[in-house]
This record gives sequence, structure tokens and C-alpha cells, in this order.
Amino acid sequence: MAMNKDAIPKDIDAYIAQFPKQVQAALQKIRKTIKAAAPKAEEVISYQMPAFKYQGVLVYFAAWKNHIGFYPVTSVITAFKDELKDYLVSKGTIKFPLDAPLPLALVSNIVKYRVVENETKLATKKKPKAAPIKTSSQKEMVIEKNSTKTKAAKLTDVEQVNNWLVKLDPLVKEEINAIRNIIKKVSPKLSERIKWNAPSYHSNQVDLLTFGPYKKDKILLVFHHPAVVKITSPLLEGNYKDRRLLYFKNKAEATKNKKELTRIITQILIQIETKPE
Repeated sequence: MAMNKDAIPKDIDAYIAQFPKQVQAALQKIRKTIKAAAPKAEEVISYQMPAFKYQGVLVYFAAWKNHIGFYPVTSVITAFKDELKDYLVSKGTIKFPLDAPLPLALVSNIVKYRVVENETKLATKKKPKAAPIKTSSQKEMVIEKNSTKTKAAKLTDVEQVNNWLVKLDPLVKEEINAIRNIIKKVSPKLSERIKWNAPSYHSNQVDLLTFGPYKKDKILLVFHHPAVVKITSPLLEGNYKDRRLLYFKNKAEATKNKKELTRIITQILIQIETKPE
């Protein structure tokens, strides 16, 4: 896809050198951003385009007359549909106009997302080889056992949370992580997973609270265990029958109110544990 179709570039430096200085600068920014997001990735030329490989191809990119083409996989287009609403996209293709600033933070997040995808895909492919099968009954047992394993194969809670985090703006991610750390340190009985499309915290599958949609200067926590309505706190808002809301402007405000946030969560855990069977 190089503009000079007479020769296939031997490497990314040769590819970039074909273009005008302004285009070269844009390509180098994309290249540098990808390398920073996936430092273990290998630079290659594939389909006459620059590409980065790590456990398989991560992304391609290429220069065109009026835009930079960025080529992740189709799953990225779906996962980042909100962030990509201002760009022309099609199946596996994103177009960044040359006359507008490149969304380098978005590029970085997409690459990190692809790293997790490729690592997860590789992990699910690593299965032990079945022992030699001598009888039909043994074969049926192995097939049933492998079928059970296949059904059980899915992303761990940690992997799901990481997938959610890589889509965030780096600054937002930093704010969210600070509050996550406060919550997770409240009690070893708390576990984290993705539920209702956000990090959620539970004790023995009993849900306590979940991050709500992020808005500028508003980090929302939704306490949805009914025990929260019995707790009086200046941090809790709303007059719902079974839940309360809590807002922080940023991690600094969360840190300032760490003690009170810890008290609220602890009180809910106590009420859960003392609830009669």
C-alpha cells in the first residue's frame, strides 16, 4: 500500500522515506506510539505496509493521499466504537485525516488492547495433548473431558478487568486505578470482576458496589447492596430503596475520603456476614 508501487520497501524506515516530510512526521508518530504501547512487538513489512507483530500481527498502518490508514482487527472497531465516532471506519480500518491532530492516546489504547487479545488467544490455544486412544470407550471419555474444558475456557476476572482498563484514557485510568486500590485494600474478602460493563466488587458472589459511567470530574460508585441504605454518610447520595450513589471529582478527593469510603464498605460487609440464614 505504499504510494510508490514500483518497489516493495524492505523495512519501515524505507516505507516512511517514500513520503513527503509532513506525512513522514505523522507516520513516525504512529510508529513511536505503537512501539511504546507494545515494546515487545517486532516491526515488519506485511502486505507492503508497516506492521507490528506480537503473538501474531497487532496492527498495520499506511499512508494515503489524505489520511493515515490504521488497521487493527474488527473486534477493535466494536470495542472502541464510542472513541471512534469522529473518524471514518469500516471493517478493521480506521482513517485518521492528515490535516488533523493524530489521536495518539487512542492509538496507544488500541494497541494495548490488541496485546491483551493476542496474549489471551495464545493462552487459550495451549492445551495438553491427549493420550493415545485405544478403545472407543476411552475416546468417548476424552472427547467428553475436552468438551467440558472447552466450555469452561473464558477470560479470567483479572483479564476482563484489564481489557476494560486498556480502553480508558491514560489520565482517567490513573484516577480509576487509585480508587480501585482503595477499595481492594478494604478487605481480603472483596473480589473484583467485570459486571454491568464495569469493575464490580463482591464477597462470595454477593455484589456490593460497581463503578458507574465516567464523566468529567465525576467518578461514580454505585452501592447496590440493600444494606447501604442503613448507613449514614455525607458521601452517600440518592434516596433509593435499595442503593446509594457516591461521587468523587478525582483521586485526590478519594484519597482524602479514604477512611469514610473504607467504613462504608466495611459496614456493608458486616451486615452481609451477620445476616441470618
